[in-house]
Amino acid sequence: MPKSKIKGVGFYVPDKVIKNSDLEEIMDTSDEWIQERTGIKERRWVEGDLTTSLMGTYASKIAIKNAKISKNDIDFIIFATLSPDYFFPGSGVLLQKNLQIKEVGALDIRNQCSGFIYGLSVADQYIKSGMYENILVVGSEIHSGGLDKSSRGRSVSVIFGDGAGAAIVSKSNDESEILSTHLHSEGKFAEELAVIKPATTFWIDKIIDDGDEDGEGFFPKMNGNFVFKNAVKRFEEVIFESLNHNNYTSKDIDMLITHQANLRISQYIQKKLNIDDNNIFNNIMSYGNTTAASIPIALYEALKKNKIKRGDLVCLAAFGSGFTWASALIRW
Repeated sequence: MPKSKIKGVGFYVPDKVIKNSDLEEIMDTSDEWIQERTGIKERRWVEGDLTTSLMGTYASKIAIKNAKISKNDIDFIIFATLSPDYFFPGSGVLLQKNLQIKEVGALDIRNQCSGFIYGLSVADQYIKSGMYENILVVGSEIHSGGLDKSSRGRSVSVIFGDGAGAAIVSKSNDESEILSTHLHSEGKFAEELAVIKPATTFWIDKIIDDGDEDGEGFFPKMNGNFVFKNAVKRFEEVIFESLNHNNYTSKDIDMLITHQANLRISQYIQKKLNIDDNNIFNNIMSYGNTTAASIPIALYEALKKNKIKRGDLVCLAAFGSGFTWASALIRW
């Protein structure tokens, strides 16, 4: 059976930096409060004509270059996002148009913070089946336009940033490979972290009739403490699931990259797994929570800083809205 590997990674973040001090000017919050609870110092927010698919395009070009392939070698696209350009069509086909890639299949994934690992898992299975040889997997998000930037929404709005990451998943002919992926969901908690409107349950005529002029029902809502408790539990479980499946222990991990949801969550998981500071990578301090983009952005930066070398055992893990959670264990 063929095996797959991550052949190249790319990322893109907008130029506009939003520091915690900038948020102090528009809502009742403080740099100290934000850093204490999340670890975040700044994030990027889009301005101008940037779109989710366009950011994904920029990240993809870097990934293609780093993979040392041509865009014409790509035979499938997987695009993970909770913030597509349009309600429909999905951003995958827009990415294909932007890159002027030949007429290949394009799949959109809506698994929020777990979206990139879900996409990685799908790509891995397609490669293993022999159906495709080079798959472009993208996570790209624009949160800034959908946040409640008043004091009412501060507990959520200070967390999120915009950005994109991309990876080329290809057939492996050497020792590098995606060893396994593990996917889970628990839909009974779907509304604990969600944007409920607009939706087909609250569609155009209902929106007009509702007259929700301040838009409160259209902003993200999060039961913060409940999400935190579930996140730390599921992160630990799914990381150990990947290790046990491949007969490894946490001591074997050379690099752990978790979804950058909250620095306190990452630190808690690091302590539970007894992972050394040199074997975990966090960059939420600079970018905030970029949902489906956070893992490929962190993976790109870890590689650029030479924190991952050939042969390393790399573990990726995510938890988010749905609830969904996932892990991937990779021999780099």
